[in-house]
Amino acid sequence: MTVSKTREMLIDVARQLFARMGVDNTTMNDIALASKKGRRTLYTYFKSKNEIYLAVVESELNRLHKMLCDVAEKDLPADEKLMTFIYARLDAVKALVFRNGTLRATFFRDIWRVEKVRKSFDMREIEILKGILDDGVKEGIFSMPDTEITALVLHHALKGLEVPYIRGIMGDNISQRIQRRDNVMNLIFNGIKIKK
Repeated sequence: MTVSKTREMLIDVARQLFARMGVDNTTMNDIALASKKGRRTLYTYFKSKNEIYLAVVESELNRLHKMLCDVAEKDLPADEKLMTFIYARLDAVKALVFRNGTLRATFFRDIWRVEKVRKSFDMREIEILKGILDDGVKEGIFSMPDTEITALVLHHALKGLEVPYIRGIMGDNISQRIQRRDNVMNLIFNGIKIKK
C-alpha cells in the first residue's frame, strides 16, 4: 500500500471509530487494531490522537470542498447557482455531522479546535463564493461594489447558520423549509430596505 493510501485508510478507520465510539473513548491502540496495522505504523503517520482527529476533520472538509466546487461548476445563472450552493453547503455540513455519529457532540463541544483546521477550507470557500458573485456581476444579475467583501459576509453568514440548520431550527418540514428558503432568497437578492 502506498504511503498516501495507508494514511487515507488510517484516517477513514479513525473516522469510523470516532463516529461509533466517540473521540474521547477511542484510543490509538483501537485505531491500530481496527486498521490491522501496528501501532508503530500508526505513529509513523500521526503523533497523537489529536493529530489524527484533525486529519479526519480536514479529510471531511476536503470532501465538502470538492462537492462545493462541483456546484460552482454547474451551468446555471449566478443567482440559481448561489442558492444551490448555499443549500447544498448547509445540507452537506448537516450530513457530514450526522454521518459522523458521536463525533457530532465533539463537533459542537470542540468547535474551536475544528475552527483551526477550517481556516484553509474557509479561504477556499470564500474564493468559490467570490467566483459565483463575479460571474453574476458579469452576467448583469448582481450589482455590488466589492465581490470579495460580499463573499466574506456570505461565508460568515453561512457559518452562523450551520448549527441552527443542523439542529432543524431552519425548518422541520418541507413547507417550513420552502418558506425559509424563499425568505433567504429575498434577503440575499433584495435586502431589507424598500427600493424607491
